[in-house]
Amino acid sequence: MEIVINLAYLYSATSFILGLKFMGNTQKAKSGNLFAATGMLVAIIATSYLVINQDPKVENIIILILVLLIGTVVGRYMSKKVEMTAMPQLVSLFNALGGLSAFIISLNELVINFNNDLTIIFKTVVISGIVLGGASFTGSIIAFYKLSGKFNKGNPKLLKRVSQMLLIVIMILSISIITTPDFTISSVITIVLISLFSLFYGVLFSLPIGGADMPVLISLLNAITGIATIFSGIVFNNPIMIVGGVLVGSTGIILTIQMCKAMNRSLKNILFGVQKGAINTSNDTEIEVQQTSTVEVSSLLAFSKKIAVIPGYGMAVAQAQQACYELQKKLIERGAELTYIIHPVAGRMPGHMNVLLAEANIDYRYIKDMVDVNDAMEQFDVAIIIGANDVVNPAAETDVNSIIYGMPIIKAYKAKQVIMMKRGMATGYSGAINPLFGRSNCKILFGDAKESLVKINDELKNI
Repeated sequence: MEIVINLAYLYSATSFILGLKFMGNTQKAKSGNLFAATGMLVAIIATSYLVINQDPKVENIIILILVLLIGTVVGRYMSKKVEMTAMPQLVSLFNALGGLSAFIISLNELVINFNNDLTIIFKTVVISGIVLGGASFTGSIIAFYKLSGKFNKGNPKLLKRVSQMLLIVIMILSISIITTPDFTISSVITIVLISLFSLFYGVLFSLPIGGADMPVLISLLNAITGIATIFSGIVFNNPIMIVGGVLVGSTGIILTIQMCKAMNRSLKNILFGVQKGAINTSNDTEIEVQQTSTVEVSSLLAFSKKIAVIPGYGMAVAQAQQACYELQKKLIERGAELTYIIHPVAGRMPGHMNVLLAEANIDYRYIKDMVDVNDAMEQFDVAIIIGANDVVNPAAETDVNSIIYGMPIIKAYKAKQVIMMKRGMATGYSGAINPLFGRSNCKILFGDAKESLVKINDELKNI
C-alpha cells in the first residue's frame, strides 16, 4: 500500500506543477485550476487513508471527519458568499489559516517530543515552523483588516525599531532552545515566549505597510506560509507538503519580486513603510476638471475606432465587468477595436482585474499588459479608465516629490481622449492626487461605473 500512497503523492505533485504551468497561459488557466484541485483531492484521500490506519483509529477517524466537514462547509460557503471585490481579503484569510496550521503542527511536534532526545536539525526545523507560521498567521490577519479598510498605516519608524528588536529576541531565544541538550521548565517558558513573540512580530511586520503596497505584502506572506509548510512537511516526513510548500514559497517570492518591480519599490522600503523620502505635495494643489455625461461618452465611442479600457478597483466595487463586456460587443459590432489594459498591481492583489474580466467571459485575446501597449497609447482614440487611479497617474513620471514617483504606469494620458469613470474625487490607495484629472484631453464621468456603462450601452443603441 505504501507504493500506492507514494504514487498518489507523485500524481498530486505533478498536478500542482501542471496547474501552475497552465495558469501561466490565459487560455489554459481554467484547466490549471482543475488540475490543481484534482491533485489536492488525491492528496487528501491518500493522507486520510494514512490517518485512518494509525492508532488511535477511532479518535483519528472522528477528528478526520470533523475537519473535512468543517473545511468543506466553510469552503463551500465562502466560494458562494464572497464577492470578487473581497477576493483579496479571502486570499489573506486563507493564507492566515495556512500559517496557523504550520504554527500548530510545529508546536504540537515539539510538545509531543518534549522528553525525547531531539537532534539540532529537528529542533531547528520545528522552531522555524513556529516562527514563520506564527508570523504569517497574524501578518495575514492584519493584511485582511487593512484590505477591508479597518486599519490605517502605523508609525513606520517606531514599528521598525520595535520589530527589529523583537526579531533579535526571537532569534536569541530560538538559538537557546536549539542548542539546549535537555528540555527543562525554563525551556517550556522559552518556547511559549517564542510562540507569542512570533505572533506579535507578524502584527508589527504588517502594520507599517501602506495600502498601496498590499499586493506585495500578500505575495510575501504567501511565500512565508509556503516556507513554513516545507518545515511542516519535513517534520511529518510528508513529500506532498514539502512539494506544495516549495511551489507556494517559490512562486510567492517570484511574484513579490515582480510586484516590487511593477511599483519601482524596494522590498526593504515596502516592509518598513519607507517612501524613499518622497513627500506628497500634490495634495495641496486644486485641480479643475472637465465633467462629461453618458450621452457625450456614447457619441465619442460611437465614432472611435481604437479604444482602450483600463480597469481598476472601482470596477470591482461596482461589479461593472459584465457591463464592460456588453459595451465591448456593441463597439466591436460597429467595427471598433477594443483592448483591455491591465497594470500588474491594479486592484488589491496580483491578477485581480484578470479574474474579474474572466468572470464576465471576456476573451483573453482582448486583454494586454501595460508593457505591450504603452509605447502605442497615442494611437488610441479613447482611453476609458474605470475606477483606476494610481496606475494611470502621470505624477509617477513627472513629479519627483510624488509619493508614487518612479512607479511604472499605464500611459493613458497619451490617448487622444481620456474618460475617467469615478464616484468622486477621492485619491487612490497611495493618497496621491492625480494631475491627469486636469489635463485638457481628460474628462470625468462621475457616478457608479456599472450604472454609467449600462446608460452608455443604452445610448449606443440609438446612435
